Amino acid sequence: MDPSQHDGNGASEALPPPPPVPPNVTPTKIVTEPEAKKVSRVPMARRGLGTKGNKVPIVTNHFKVNVNNVDGHFFHYSVALFYEDGRPVDGKGVGRKVLDRVRDTYDTELAGKEFAYDGEKSLFTVGSLPRNKLEFTVVLEDVTSNRNNGNCSPGGQGSPNESDKKRQRRPYHSKTFKVEISFAAKIPMQAIANALRGHETENSQEAFRVLDIILRQNAAKQGCLLVRQSFFHNDPKTFTDVGGGVLGCRGFHSSFRTTQSGLSLNIDVSTTMIIQPGPVADFLIANQNVRDPFSLDWAKAKRTLKNLRITTSPSNQEFKITGLSEKPCREQLFTLKQRNKEGDGEMIEVTVYDYFVKHRNIDLRYSADLPCINVGKPKRPTYFPVELCSLVSLQRYTKALSTFQRSSLVEKSRQKPQERMSVLSNALKINNYDAEPMLRSCGVSINSSFTQVEGRVLQPPKLKVANGEDLFTRNGRWNFNHKKFVNACKVERWAVVNFSARCDVRGLIRDLMKVGESKGIVVEEPFDVFEENQQHRRAPPMVRVEKMFDEVQSKLPGPPKFLLCLLPERKNCDLYGPWKRKNLSDFGVVTQCLAPMRVNDQYLTNLLLKINAKLGGLNSMLAGEISPSIPMVSKLPTLILGMDVSHGSPGQSDIPSIAAVVSSRQWPSISRYRACVRTQSPKMEMIDSLYKRVSDTEDDGIMRELLVDFYVSSGKRKPDQIIIFRDGVSESQFNQVLNIELDQIIEACKFLDEKWSPKFVVIVAQKNHHTKFFLPNSPDNVQPGTIIDNKVCHPRNYDFYLCAHAGMIGTTRPTHYHVLLDEIGFSPDDLQELVHSLSYVYQRSTTAISVVAPICYAHLAATQLGQWMKFEDASETSSSHNGTAPAGAPAVPPMPKLQESVRNSMFFC
Repeated sequence: MDPSQHDGNGASEALPPPPPVPPNVTPTKIVTEPEAKKVSRVPMARRGLGTKGNKVPIVTNHFKVNVNNVDGHFFHYSVALFYEDGRPVDGKGVGRKVLDRVRDTYDTELAGKEFAYDGEKSLFTVGSLPRNKLEFTVVLEDVTSNRNNGNCSPGGQGSPNESDKKRQRRPYHSKTFKVEISFAAKIPMQAIANALRGHETENSQEAFRVLDIILRQNAAKQGCLLVRQSFFHNDPKTFTDVGGGVLGCRGFHSSFRTTQSGLSLNIDVSTTMIIQPGPVADFLIANQNVRDPFSLDWAKAKRTLKNLRITTSPSNQEFKITGLSEKPCREQLFTLKQRNKEGDGEMIEVTVYDYFVKHRNIDLRYSADLPCINVGKPKRPTYFPVELCSLVSLQRYTKALSTFQRSSLVEKSRQKPQERMSVLSNALKINNYDAEPMLRSCGVSINSSFTQVEGRVLQPPKLKVANGEDLFTRNGRWNFNHKKFVNACKVERWAVVNFSARCDVRGLIRDLMKVGESKGIVVEEPFDVFEENQQHRRAPPMVRVEKMFDEVQSKLPGPPKFLLCLLPERKNCDLYGPWKRKNLSDFGVVTQCLAPMRVNDQYLTNLLLKINAKLGGLNSMLAGEISPSIPMVSKLPTLILGMDVSHGSPGQSDIPSIAAVVSSRQWPSISRYRACVRTQSPKMEMIDSLYKRVSDTEDDGIMRELLVDFYVSSGKRKPDQIIIFRDGVSESQFNQVLNIELDQIIEACKFLDEKWSPKFVVIVAQKNHHTKFFLPNSPDNVQPGTIIDNKVCHPRNYDFYLCAHAGMIGTTRPTHYHVLLDEIGFSPDDLQELVHSLSYVYQRSTTAISVVAPICYAHLAATQLGQWMKFEDASETSSSHNGTAPAGAPAVPPMPKLQESVRNSMFFC
């Protein structure tokens, strides 16, 4: 249809008129979707401050900021960059160089104004530029990337010899850029003051973005690597080797925050992963853990090296690696233009090796039989021998770290509170923000002392064990010496399987029975010990697990209730995922794995904490659960949920994300939980399967499963109150949690019973923020139970920080809780007490933990089932699987279902 026939509403003029309305009918108005939409929820305002607990003075890594220029305006301009021929510039990293050149060359046309540039498409000034649209042309000599030119001084010892200079002319030409700067918006600085009074608007968010961009630009000028709001200097003193050719690089996070006491600058120590700079061969040897370059797996090396930046000697030019040569250096040919005496060029074929050794007189020690590094275009390769290539410093490593790398990183990067404080004070001096011209033109000045706040230390909740005995906690910790578990299960109809772990299995069983008895657990004699057949030791993990199961099934009289599994190595044993999946998904058997390295009574007690919880027991519980006295929760049936989504590492974009929801059961208990885990599209943060209507009578969502279990396990009572703890969402996603996820949960409730409307509380927990707390003049961490809800908290919203756990090593990381909704009507003290109590019901340890147990359990369940998915057969996960994928996106493989017999257990413990 011709678009010109449409009128303004998009309706076509060619339609016939509507039929006449019969006389006895009143037309009903059809409500279109947007009108039918409910009012969207926003995070609630603070209800007041808590008062319980002993008051303690605390300092925090927020530095007070004064803004004097409140009447001014930020002007936002959009920046467009083009090459000479009019093609838009797509590569990152060149923008800052171009705009620096614009600033130097056209200072008068810019009226001498300072600007803040984000490196991409936005530029900000204080006050306007002379015109709304400006166009400039600049020339840059050598365009490679945005960061330091290797380690050589320009024109210094790295300068090429004459013959190199001739060769350089071709690839080393200057480039001309056109820059268009056009007015986009005007942002009043008054918006900053409004936000501090609790009125956040688009303008205030933009104004803070400008301030943060100024900090980033300041770091970029110093040649730092920028990762969101963190900055990393090229200083080898801040690098620590974590193995595998990966270094931890220590830098700083700094960002502006609105708080109750005004604007503050939050500065913290931050660590990112970078590739080991220096010779490419050294990096690959470390990365693949081999002895020399001749043992390298080059197919793997090619994947690792792609897109990394190198400098080549002797010219010290910088390039990006595009691939490797097909053949080794001494066989790889290319065409060289040879000048003869008459000055005409003739083309000759020459190997890369001969070219560098004979034509360039460069000595090559080990590259002859290795592939060359290609830095050219697909149609026009450019090869360099490996030993002439060095990796540029400060290149991020984005793949997931191995278990060993991670533990090495944690060990090397932790800092005691006092050390961290002095590093941060120093950072403020180094950055010298007071001299930053853009901050000065905003009238921003930053106080150099840590902000003081008042904390309160809450009393720990009372815990009970068997026979009504009290469990005494000290400093957030306790033990089970001379105590029995409050609800001990029986380990019966069980067996041991040993995957070639070297240990005295009989002795282990004997000790387990003895320690079990002292904790009130009856451990019967196992039916048998199944040793792995030595022929299967070298088989793939899935096969080893299958073979072991065949053996177990053939020998046991009936299905076991419990299997204890001995694994040959700690941490990342590749048998773990397939073994768990086989037990829980195929057979419905509870299982406990261990790698018997240093097994003593303490170890076995910890093992029994897990076994007891998995088999349906409880180790300790809150006194307030036994004689129900938890404010609000004990009065009416209350369901507690913990929700989390875990994603693959930044380097893996195709691994499905895993959503886990754990729910409390057997009200009035708040110590027993079950989990429901599903896969969803990669990197999707909102949980999409809470409510999944399949037909008019069927909902296949997560919530229905949890609600039905609560009803059955809590004496046929529906929950009147549902308290949701949500992990891992940022402030920008709070509205989605309140409107998308909560709506799905309400739909699931209505689908079960139209007339039922429970009351909700929604609380988000955040661990990866940068606020830290310190005790003034003390080397210790803050005490467990420390809560802060003033001064550095939000000017309007209902948030608080809680350190429930004892920080044993490094600096305690507080959990930041945001109460987005409270329909139940908790007082601040009661709600903070509930959150504190939920840090004491974690069955796997004898300590208070740093975030409420339901969230920890959701992490555990997601991680464990993520291990199952790792070993999914490639053909299963291909896009043909479960057929219904949106066009273009591969379908997400569904999570295997748990067997009925273990579905309600704490299998994740």
